[in-house]
Formats: sequence, C-alpha cells, structure tokens
Amino acid sequence: MPKPASSRYRTTNWSNYNASLRKRGSLLVWFDRDMTWFAERCGKRGRPETFSDAAIQFCLSVKVLFGLPLRQTSGMVASLLK
Repeated sequence: MPKPASSRYRTTNWSNYNASLRKRGSLLVWFDRDMTWFAERCGKRGRPETFSDAAIQFCLSVKVLFGLPLRQTSGMVASLLK
C-alpha cells in the first residue's frame, strides 16, 4: 500500500502569522481583589502563619501548572504581583 502524499502549506500572510505566534506566548492571570494574601492572627502560641491558605493554594497551582521548582515559583508569583 503506497504512502499518501503529504500536503504542503505555504504561508501567504506573514503579518498575521507572526501576530499569531506572538499571541501563543501571552499569559493572562486574573486575581481576586478580595483574596487575602496574609494570614489572620489566630491568638495561639507559636509562630504565626505568614500567608493565607488561598495564597498557598494559588502558588502551588502555578507550580504544578508550569512544572517549576519552589524558588522559581516564588519568583514568578512575586513578578505577577508587581
């Protein structure tokens, strides 16, 4: 059985092609303005928590989504918050 001939596509509109390649790398992140990043004081003994559970969950989601180590994740989240 012969192999089918492969189709060959030619790009005719280079400006649209370049724009679509640039859009591939865009990243849109929505933040909830009501989310508290820092943990509330609980009044118990010991060291107080620094970050809220929602902030930790967001950072871990970014870590898993992009497959980053912990230090790179903290750097990426810090740059997103600036």
